[in-house]
Amino acid sequence: MSLSELIAPQPPVGAIPSFVAIDQVSDAQLARYAELIHTRTGIRILPQKKMLLSNRLRRRLRATGVKDFEKYYQYLKELPPRDPEWDAFFQEVTTHETYLFRDKNQWDWLRKVYLPERSASVRTTGGRPCMRIWSAACSTGDEATTAACCIAACLPAFQRWQIRILGTDIGVEAVKQAKTAVFGQRAMHLVPKDYCQRFFTKAKDNEVWQARPILTDMMSFRQHNLMAPLHERPFDLVFLKNVLIYFSKPSKAAVLHNIRATLRPGGLLMVSASEGVSDLLHDLERIESWLYRKPVS
Repeated sequence: MSLSELIAPQPPVGAIPSFVAIDQVSDAQLARYAELIHTRTGIRILPQKKMLLSNRLRRRLRATGVKDFEKYYQYLKELPPRDPEWDAFFQEVTTHETYLFRDKNQWDWLRKVYLPERSASVRTTGGRPCMRIWSAACSTGDEATTAACCIAACLPAFQRWQIRILGTDIGVEAVKQAKTAVFGQRAMHLVPKDYCQRFFTKAKDNEVWQARPILTDMMSFRQHNLMAPLHERPFDLVFLKNVLIYFSKPSKAAVLHNIRATLRPGGLLMVSASEGVSDLLHDLERIESWLYRKPVS
């Protein structure tokens, strides 16, 4: 079925588009959309999210001109996997709510424990001063930028290190925003004042902050679905926070299998304590309720 067959006749200029659904998805439609989303992303859409899903789908109806929820579902089902509409669809139905320095105790650990230990280890062993970090489900880049702030502030002579912070997200628009390294006031509300002055430039209108090259030179961003393997060199530290709460247990297991493959021996995985994955990480050493280490052998 072509898109033209699914689009309603366009109304006169100024008229209310008649093809835009004004009700919610039905229970049967919710179930089909939920299965579609789960199959492609691993994310669960619960029945309680019926209104939220309806509102977000309605934006895709307006954007595409497709007549209703049922026709849009049919349209998606017939699209090839790499069609841009899939990206737009996932952008709507996944959440991208975040801010810098979320979960203070974890960032305190990074600054006061992890980075000093890494620095001391390199000095003692004469190892290469390099560090690879992955911010999985990075949203608009707040987490990756926070990691860069901590490194710039707390890792001695960090300019002599080879540092790569990779941020990935399933949402194309979120990745585009992350690449700009621009943040609003709300995203910045927990950033220490001295970090704001050292690592960001404030816009003249006082509404947004731009990360400086001292941070952005460490970071790169690209699209990635956590249900698929990430083909990268091993990472020293992976952030997988505030995302698995939306996944079914089999999907959590699949994601964590992919994550393990990206960790170097002795590498660390940081999660959110509330995500309920401890029983799926039994093969990793538990350091905190939110921190796990991959065995060296």
